[in-house]
Amino acid sequence: MKKTRWLYRFALLIFTLQWGLTAQADRLPWFTIHITDQETGGGIPMVELKTVNEVRFYSDSNGIIAFYEPGLMNQEVFFHIFSHGYSTPEDGFGYKGVRLRVEPGEKAEIKLKRENIAERLYRITGEGIYRDSVMVNEPVPLKEPVLNGEVMGQDTVESVLYKGKIYWFWGDTNRPAYPLGNFKTSGATSDLPEKGGLSPDRGIDLRYFVDSNGFCKAMCPDIGNLIWIDGLIAIKDHDGDERLIAHYADVVSLGSIRGHGLLIFDDESQTFKKLKEFSLEKRWQCPQGHPFLVKEENGADYYYFPSPFPTVRVEADFDKIQDQSQYEAFALSPENNSQGYEWVHDATPMNFEREQKLVKEGVLKESEARFMPQNIEDGRPVQIQASSVYWNDYRGKWIMVGQQVRGSSSFLGEIWYAESKYPEGPWRWAQKIITHEKYTFYNPAQHPYFDRKGGRMIYLEGTYTRSFSASTYATPRYDYNQIMYRLDLDRLDLNKLSRE
Repeated sequence: MKKTRWLYRFALLIFTLQWGLTAQADRLPWFTIHITDQETGGGIPMVELKTVNEVRFYSDSNGIIAFYEPGLMNQEVFFHIFSHGYSTPEDGFGYKGVRLRVEPGEKAEIKLKRENIAERLYRITGEGIYRDSVMVNEPVPLKEPVLNGEVMGQDTVESVLYKGKIYWFWGDTNRPAYPLGNFKTSGATSDLPEKGGLSPDRGIDLRYFVDSNGFCKAMCPDIGNLIWIDGLIAIKDHDGDERLIAHYADVVSLGSIRGHGLLIFDDESQTFKKLKEFSLEKRWQCPQGHPFLVKEENGADYYYFPSPFPTVRVEADFDKIQDQSQYEAFALSPENNSQGYEWVHDATPMNFEREQKLVKEGVLKESEARFMPQNIEDGRPVQIQASSVYWNDYRGKWIMVGQQVRGSSSFLGEIWYAESKYPEGPWRWAQKIITHEKYTFYNPAQHPYFDRKGGRMIYLEGTYTRSFSASTYATPRYDYNQIMYRLDLDRLDLNKLSRE
């Protein structure tokens, strides 16, 4: 009997607390605006709503805006709408927006038509990822939804599967306390979805490597002042232990370095240590970009490095990776161009510019070009600046997501898809999947360990930044951070892409 009374009182207490919290939420002053993709129903992050007096609001990663302006409540308010890759119908005066009755505690939904083939899912890094959702008591997937690792902004992601987890590394990292942050590489780990991690449709729960103040610690503390890493390789050493190797650049300024070489991850200190210093004479002879493994017909395994095309490789051997002379370039025969392309040690890797020049000079036929993909719509060449290449089971091909330079809507903000039977190409055709109007979205990275539906659904991210763009206004919270997109390969024009 006493137990029954105790359970009753406990249930009554829980009910009272829940009712009180609900009542409190109902009294919150916010007007909740939920912005969704009209096709998938998913919330759209980074949508700008702007009032007629130029006050801007941006949706969080749930597509939610918590709106409260004391002078604008309990009346109709017009919001101009802008979102990269989404469209809004114009009214009779040419305005693109919506008029909403704004009342505290009420909600409204705005559905937008997606023009991009890929769907924007969420922001991965930075402050306030789910700020507005927290304010209006909406559920969020992340353990740290508003500030994680004291990170305000992070540049360019590199990731690798290492010892059963995903290891993430970034370049320059901003912090709340001062404009200058960590310039010696930041890092974090997360669990694979099948091992307790979040579904890639929902988010990534990052566990940052932090210092005593809780801010992202320097992952390369003993090297230089400004260190960028790439070319991450998880490989077994002579003892059969898995080791993590990375290429580093000791940066002086953009486009200028004073040294480079290899680092190895120390699991005890959770930092990188210098493994090997490389010569600057043949700068291309090193790991770079996002490596992928290829098994050649002769049975040897090679790591290929897309920069932006996979024209550099080295045998997948712990010692050979450390030997700069072992790196090969995919290039025209240095002795006789008529012999075509081959893997050689003593030539510079082929790229878009050189190949285009050789075609114009008549040295190469256009049909022989491998690294000059064309727009499937008009046949114009698409110059790729940076890319990510992986094998895709669904297509049975190597697929590339690449960042275009000198695009139509922005200098470095348009992302294209291409595919090939072989990693060395030819990469014939490309289709635009993401555009950012007068804004930069660079260094795209696929995450093949997130692939869903047999590879039909792929996931890619990039750095969203005002740098190198014509924008005079930086998107609050989103600028200089990583944004995740999802691409359904069935939405592509696969017939045109697969033409020979």
